[in-house]
Amino acid sequence: MSMMGGRGRGRSMAPKDTGPKAKFSQLWPYLTEHKSALWLAMGLSVAGAAISLAQPLVVGMVISAVQTGGDLGSLVLILVAVILGSAVLGGFMYYVLAKAGEGVVFSARQKLANRLLKLPIHEYDLRRTGDLVSRVGSDTTLLRAVLTQGLVDAVGGILIFVGSLVAMAIIDPILLGLTLIMVVIAIASIAITARQVRSATTKAQQRVGDMSAAVERALSAVRTIRAARAEKRESRLIADDAKEAFKQGVKIAKINAMITPIAGLAMNGAFIVVLGVGGYRVATGATTVASLVTFILLMFQMIRPLGQAFGAYSSVQSGLGALARIQEILDVPVEETEKETKNSAKPKAVNDVAIEFKNVTFGYAEPAATEENPNPEAREVLENVSFSIKRGSRVALVGPSGSGKSTTFSLIERFYEPTAGQILMDGQAVTLLSRDALRAQIGYVEQDAPVLAGSIKANLLIGAPDATDEQLKAVLEEVNLTEVLERDKRGLDAEVGENGIMLSGGERQRLAIARALLAAPPILLLDESTSSLDGLNEQRMREAIDSVAKNRTLLVIAHRLSTVVDSDQIIVIEHGKIVGIGTHSELVASTPLYKKLAKQQLLV
Repeated sequence: MSMMGGRGRGRSMAPKDTGPKAKFSQLWPYLTEHKSALWLAMGLSVAGAAISLAQPLVVGMVISAVQTGGDLGSLVLILVAVILGSAVLGGFMYYVLAKAGEGVVFSARQKLANRLLKLPIHEYDLRRTGDLVSRVGSDTTLLRAVLTQGLVDAVGGILIFVGSLVAMAIIDPILLGLTLIMVVIAIASIAITARQVRSATTKAQQRVGDMSAAVERALSAVRTIRAARAEKRESRLIADDAKEAFKQGVKIAKINAMITPIAGLAMNGAFIVVLGVGGYRVATGATTVASLVTFILLMFQMIRPLGQAFGAYSSVQSGLGALARIQEILDVPVEETEKETKNSAKPKAVNDVAIEFKNVTFGYAEPAATEENPNPEAREVLENVSFSIKRGSRVALVGPSGSGKSTTFSLIERFYEPTAGQILMDGQAVTLLSRDALRAQIGYVEQDAPVLAGSIKANLLIGAPDATDEQLKAVLEEVNLTEVLERDKRGLDAEVGENGIMLSGGERQRLAIARALLAAPPILLLDESTSSLDGLNEQRMREAIDSVAKNRTLLVIAHRLSTVVDSDQIIVIEHGKIVGIGTHSELVASTPLYKKLAKQQLLV
């Protein structure tokens, strides 16, 4: 029974808005990894702020020099130097920030990818692959804006704002008061509007995840879709998710579209007021033209960082919305706990029993609700299962589809933990061993014999990274797969295609078996390992398995009883319960289900 059969087939009905909310403090671990770059950027920002504040003052001095006939040449040179210096510092700061931003994205992707590969198996049952991929891709990208458009800009902006404010207060307190009234109105309006950005961004990223999941679902079964002429239906499903993402993106655009004109109105309103009142004060002699021009330039200097601050606030909120989705995965405990890693020694045999089940019961956790099944129920797959397998023996599991055979293998691998009962390896409870130590003793060929995109060599080296080319060719010969090397001049470097599409079903199974055999584990679990082979290759495979099974424990799942009739022991499972254990002849005489299966396959 496949555990992953239903994953990714429905859209979760869980309320998405009730998920975890990221806090700004959760960004610090990413930022502190690049603290040197941040300090440098902040230093450049401070220097840039100082130069920016100097520009209006130098302009005022130039105007005064023109009016009084002072030394204009040196002031012009100073003004040019200030402008060039501001441009150079700004460009350098942008590069430093952009590099640090890319570093933050890289770090987040690295952490997230590492966590995704270590999640408990049941987490993959409940989540869609496309959505997880979206978190690594688009969600992490939004963290870049926190740096490039947010954090450091805010530091420099504060300095420019405060510096401009002080200078404006010295030049003309009355004009400053009028300017602040307009600014306060703008800040209040924008703060109310921008609070919606984080929620809208989270929803938008969730919709992008839905779309990615739909695309991944369609592409993974593109041949089936083409054969069923279902392209238009699948395209509509993807388009529906894309439309929802579009709607949320438009909502964010509307919010940001409101922020920009509000800031513009504040700036223009303040400019008109200052220009009118300031012109009147110049006419009455209350201030000078140079002072008014300097004040106006300082006002623009003050309002500019306010606009940056509003943009930074929006960017940070967007980043926090994406961080919430990232953090949701990072907060899921990994499969291997610290306690388990302390006991990573190879299990020591205390008797001649390699694997033993003692009253094992297992049921899958209640699955997530979907549109197709809004009220799912938990499933019990195995019930009070007990058996023992002697070291070096060959044992077969047989039974109807869905009886719990593959689940038994998954429990041996500790992909799941039993609901009740105990599993032992070499006389020791498997819970006393780390999963790494346990799995190092087991070679596992899954039911669908997955083959990864890449070369034949890359697939073989997954379980034995130090194997030589000679060893790889030898194991391929063992499983009668040398013709794959012969038909492509690249040999071991021949590509197998996405999901091994360049290979036949039988070739994929034999490659998966070769991969398991290459690691030379003492226990082999073969799930339906000969289901796609023709008669000739099945016989050759049986011979290969017989040869490598010497001095190893072999546990095989097969619907073809012809492949298991000579097993030392056959375990018959039906509806999660063991209904018979014995040899072929014993079971034909004692177990009605096995006798029925044997008759159907003309073995009795």
